[in-house]
Amino acid sequence: MKVDELLKRLETVKIDERYKIAEYLVRKLGVKNSVPLSYYIMMKDRKIYDIPSYRKLLKSGRISPDNAYVYVLVRNVYYPASYYFPFLVDSYLLLYAYLSKLGLEERLHHTVGLEDLYHVAPATGLKYISTVISYLDNSHVVVEITDIDYASNNMNLPTLIRDIIGTKYIDDHKVEDIVSQLESQKLFAGHDIGEAWRIFNRYYENNDTSLTKEVEAIRDAYNRIFQPFRVVYDTDTKRFISA
Repeated sequence: MKVDELLKRLETVKIDERYKIAEYLVRKLGVKNSVPLSYYIMMKDRKIYDIPSYRKLLKSGRISPDNAYVYVLVRNVYYPASYYFPFLVDSYLLLYAYLSKLGLEERLHHTVGLEDLYHVAPATGLKYISTVISYLDNSHVVVEITDIDYASNNMNLPTLIRDIIGTKYIDDHKVEDIVSQLESQKLFAGHDIGEAWRIFNRYYENNDTSLTKEVEAIRDAYNRIFQPFRVVYDTDTKRFISA
């Protein structure tokens, strides 16, 4: 078999795996509800835990961090930019997943009654991050999946966290500091995350055609940085539709 044919076959297998994950996540987590934002970890056996439950099971020894597989954000959204570019919805998602993959654990400065606010827990087996976005203007659920290491490298996370490499814990203040640095990078055609998000919304909500070239450049940067695998599910027809 020629090398290019082998690479093509391997890529097909990879896409098939991501499609199966996306299909599973949308059916398990893609139901609109009153919870606006939640984080989950899907294990290699496809069991899904919210982060507090995952932490408790981990501490009890009932699950292994090596069996974690996908770090998932579930969120209801209203803005069109969130529909088309879900990895720009939450700057914390990639950082939470990357720190968890490195085996770190989050500590809060104020912990009484805030168990549900922990988002970083040892999950060394993680391979992917995913968004499950319910767009409240229609019946669509958007799922995007990307490789943690690929996206983290493109977003310069190894550089941004270099001073905590080798540590076991990270506190919430440090998380905020890293996210601030992450958001300030002008990686999207000369724009930072907030600027790119606002440009998308102006373009889609106001039909501002003067932004067309800028939106296309930002979209190209987004696709290059995340290389997202994307599916869209219609909860009314119970079918996957063109993404």
